[in-house]
This record gives sequence, C-alpha cells and structure tokens, in this order.
Amino acid sequence: MSTVGSVAEFTARKIGQLLGDPSDSSAKARLARLRSGIGHYPGEQPALWGEFLLEMPQELLSSGNQPSRAEWAVYLALTAFALHQQGKSRQTEKMHREGISLGMAARQLIETEDDRERVARRFYPLATATDMEELSHHLRTFITLLRAKNIPLDYARLAGDLYQYQFTESADQVRLRWGEDFCRINVKDNTTQEENKTES
Repeated sequence: MSTVGSVAEFTARKIGQLLGDPSDSSAKARLARLRSGIGHYPGEQPALWGEFLLEMPQELLSSGNQPSRAEWAVYLALTAFALHQQGKSRQTEKMHREGISLGMAARQLIETEDDRERVARRFYPLATATDMEELSHHLRTFITLLRAKNIPLDYARLAGDLYQYQFTESADQVRLRWGEDFCRINVKDNTTQEENKTES
C-alpha cells in the first residue's frame, strides 16, 4: 500500500473508532480533546497523543524533531473532523462520509449563483496555502461553513490529499482535483437544469 493509502486508511480507522465508541461521554470527551488541538502543532499537546498517534504505522511516524508529513495530514484531518462533528449526533449526523472530496463539499455550499463567488473567496485561500499552519487556519474556517450546512466530508480522503499537498511535485495535482470537483457539474445538476429549461 502506498503512503497516501496508509494515511487515508489510518485516518478512516481512527474516525471509525470515534463514531463507534459505545460510550457517548467518552466519545464527546475525545472529540473535545481533538478540537482543542486546532491551531497547534501535531504532538504539541500530550493529551492528544493517543488520539492521533496510537497505533500509527511506524513508517508514518517522524524520524526527527519535526512532525512528519503523515502526522500533519492525520492530525489536521482528525481535528477538523472533531470540529465538524461538534453538536451533531454520531448516529444520525455523521460528518464523515466516504466519497465526498473537499471540492465536492465546497460545491454543495453553492445554493444560488450569487453564492459561488462568496464560497470561492473562502475556498481559494485554503487551496493556495503555502504551509500547513496557513492551511490549518483556512481549513478551520471552511469546516465551520460545512458544519453550518450539515455538509459531510470524506476525512480519510482529505488526509490523503493533505499528505500529498506537502510535496511540491504533487501539490498542484491536489489543487487541480479540488478545482475540478468544485467546478464540475454532476449528472444530477445537468438533469435539473434540463428540466428547468423544459418548464420555462
């Protein structure tokens, strides 16, 4: 399995544990701990070590004094998920949903044509961030928009994207995927537009 795949799989497993925790009080406490990590470096808060480092494959761990790219990706994905899930039922309002990329989620924020520019103004800074600290800041702002509209996101996929985003040779590929998903008109959109034309 590629490193990207390992990052995504590990993130999915961690989120599965959070959503499947049989104790509601335990799950809420764990999510609250993860939210407290927003704006901090991976590993900076010992209370969070178990939430994102426990059982992490050896190849994903840092070999130096700085967080590894994988640790950054997993950490940002999990803390963002905790923010997204805040105040929502783990049973009926799961904010992790497989198959919904960041660009797809951004597109769902557009309800009218007037919304497009407003959403783009929030999305573009995230997609052009030059380091993980800047990306973390813009991601937090963006996730609050998704949470307000109950729009879920594939956090395993996001973690994989965040890992690739940290490499110069693949960052533009990630941006392109996000842009394609943000601008793409899906089959449902096309059908709706054709129906509207027929009715008019």
